[in-house]
Amino acid sequence: MVLKVSVRNVSRGTSLGDGIETAKSGGDRKKGLLGRTGLEPGGGMWIVPCEGIHTFFMKFAIDVIYIDRKKKVRKTIGALGPWKLSLCLRAHSVLELPVGAIEASGTQPGDQLEIGPVA
Repeated sequence: MVLKVSVRNVSRGTSLGDGIETAKSGGDRKKGLLGRTGLEPGGGMWIVPCEGIHTFFMKFAIDVIYIDRKKKVRKTIGALGPWKLSLCLRAHSVLELPVGAIEASGTQPGDQLEIGPVA
């Protein structure tokens, strides 16, 4: 069973998604979004723990948000395309979101996020 969470940017009063899948097991983290053709608005993946990602073999671009243990945004990358690598050694987890989610929510490094169960 896939656990879905809701992610809210408390600093901006905006939502990043309400159907974000969690990837906490080794197998789920390793597979990530591979094999998919895209993400629905409000969807995405929260990878815990994670300091870096790759988009090798992916078929679409994603927005990426690196988060520390206190759920504070450390780094954002908009529209990271296929066949790329990205790291943030200060991160504890990563949100992979549809392109445009960062801009639409106004999310920036330093913002505080709230991650909880889907209502």
